Amino acid sequence: MRHLYVMRHAKAKQPSGDMTDHQRPLRKWGKRQAGAMARVLQGWHALEGEIYVSTAARTRETFDAVVAQLPKRTLADQVHFEEALYIFDGDALLEWLKALPDKAERVLIIGHNPALSDLARWLNKEAPYSLPTGSVLHFTMPDTSWSAMERGCAELVGSLVPEEASYPLFKRFAPTPPEYQEDMARRIGDMLEYQCRMVRALEPGVIAGFDVEFLHQYRVNLRRSRAVGESLLSVAKVSGLKKMLKRLKHLGQATSDLRDLDVFLKYQSTSPPPLSARAHQGLKQWLQGCQQAQYQALCQQLSTPEYTEQLQSWQTFIASDEFKEALSTITPKRINKVLDKRIFHQNEDLAALSLDSPDTALHKLRKHVKRIRYLADLNPNTPMTFLSTLKHRQSLLGEYQDLCTRQTWLEAFIESLDSDAEQKRECSSWYASLEVSKQTLHKEVLGLAPLAS
Repeated sequence: MRHLYVMRHAKAKQPSGDMTDHQRPLRKWGKRQAGAMARVLQGWHALEGEIYVSTAARTRETFDAVVAQLPKRTLADQVHFEEALYIFDGDALLEWLKALPDKAERVLIIGHNPALSDLARWLNKEAPYSLPTGSVLHFTMPDTSWSAMERGCAELVGSLVPEEASYPLFKRFAPTPPEYQEDMARRIGDMLEYQCRMVRALEPGVIAGFDVEFLHQYRVNLRRSRAVGESLLSVAKVSGLKKMLKRLKHLGQATSDLRDLDVFLKYQSTSPPPLSARAHQGLKQWLQGCQQAQYQALCQQLSTPEYTEQLQSWQTFIASDEFKEALSTITPKRINKVLDKRIFHQNEDLAALSLDSPDTALHKLRKHVKRIRYLADLNPNTPMTFLSTLKHRQSLLGEYQDLCTRQTWLEAFIESLDSDAEQKRECSSWYASLEVSKQTLHKEVLGLAPLAS
């Protein structure tokens, strides 16, 4: 099977003065685009074969920006700068491609539109009509000679733009956050609609899987929507909302293990555990295997009609007149009344804690702190000092939960080791040291002062 990758150069400057089109360099944004696609090209194995680059400044600089992100790898023996690729006609590009030597089984072309998009459509009619700057398409073809290619002979197996590969690039085109509204009902409605738009906008980046921040933000916006909805239920009667929140909870739960695995793997990288190299590597590979399985399950969920229907139903629900009418009944007084009750129960739970309290007691405390915080966020007049106190408390309890999660995954890994007694011993010793860290945090939680609104 042959593999063909076509990449359009990244965003370039417009010609000025005596500058020719051939001399146009990349913009700063273009260099960021090209750099972001280095992981994509590497992940798709596009850099393992022959690389053909137009001699134009903007295509050469696109290649250079990719290489700059791969300091441990040299591509000097694979790259060919071709004057013939400085073309804009699809038929001419096709003739060039058909003349490639048959020994070239994997080929990357960095060139120009509309030649690339015309070629892509000739290879497969499902290919996009236009390629944005910095984007890449991946085709597979039968293992016949390049000269024997026929229209529609290729399968499009990958299509990605830089803004789906890099969250920092995505942010430039992300939905615009709503402006601050004094009217509480309008403020809450705008917040929920924005979070829903963000969830939908983040989906391509989540599925692409090259920047985990897409998944993090996707999860955050889902969970915030659910938290705001639960806060609304505590202060007003909103018909149908409880059913909708169950759906959001289900969608959010599909990301929980992925989030925990990502946090654990990052912790391993930044704070190497007290394990031998062999045990460390074994645990890392096992966690990555679990992560991949969870990721594939999530991507399958995002591609189902049921998922699309659920989010569309939520979007329709929060835009409905009935929902907006329910929002209009919410007042700061009603929020503060419920808030006072939650703070009272939170302080009771905190006072009942002891060093012998189980992990579940602290997890319950964390959930209640989150509910207090999201409820307090509904009122724009909530003091910032109070919100800061909640944020600190939530962070402390979150750190405790992360330690518990590490223990859970570590315990599962130990069970998977079968007869490897040495690795079991090492991991069990680390498990015990995590328990010591938990006790330190437990004491810090016991020292927290009662909340005061």
